[in-house]
Amino acid sequence: MEGSIGKVLIVDDDVNICEVIKMYLESSGYNTRISNDGKEAQQAFEEYKPDLVLLDIMLPHVDGIDVLKWIRREYTTPVIMLTAKGETFDKVLGLELGADDYMVKPFEPKELLARVKAVLRRYNADNDNKEALSFDQLTIDINSYTVLYKAQEIKMPPKEFELLYYLANNKNRVFTREQLLCEVWGYDYPGDSRTVDVHVKRLREKLHGGNNWQIETVWGVGYKFEVK
Repeated sequence: MEGSIGKVLIVDDDVNICEVIKMYLESSGYNTRISNDGKEAQQAFEEYKPDLVLLDIMLPHVDGIDVLKWIRREYTTPVIMLTAKGETFDKVLGLELGADDYMVKPFEPKELLARVKAVLRRYNADNDNKEALSFDQLTIDINSYTVLYKAQEIKMPPKEFELLYYLANNKNRVFTREQLLCEVWGYDYPGDSRTVDVHVKRLREKLHGGNNWQIETVWGVGYKFEVK
């Protein structure tokens, strides 16, 4: 973030929208870079190394969902999706694939700026030198968003990681799906409790437990990270 309060990559095929966003962000102290198609955005991301990405869904060459998937294969950089579509499906899909927030066009630039600040503030707070959690054959490091399981680094999208960290940081405590939605995804998340089930299933596919810990289902209630 040298010389600014943060670097934001703006990815949208609408040149006018990009320029308006750029003006608002730079007047607030952010450094920006613009890409107008998905393929160019991938190259720009690697060169620019942004602190946050504003990513439109409908893009030429490579669409925004595929760009998001590409980012999430290697990086935990916060991503806010921009979409002209109002369907809940698009919002839920983007968030389940690892987006941190979304905004539906048309939007007020001031609201977008507030969302950018909020996501970066939340991301930086979550990574503010907190201690890594260690269990049998499992280390969960919130500072680097990395999971080591049986001496191997396990790749997972931010929301999978955050769900795992939240459960493990509150070991032996049972949470309902609704509580987990609120705490991990946020109160205004447009999805439903099945989102939690899907993420727990993915975690179990990657982590098969240890000698003294397991992600347990508490039937009729929800889930807990049980440590014996």
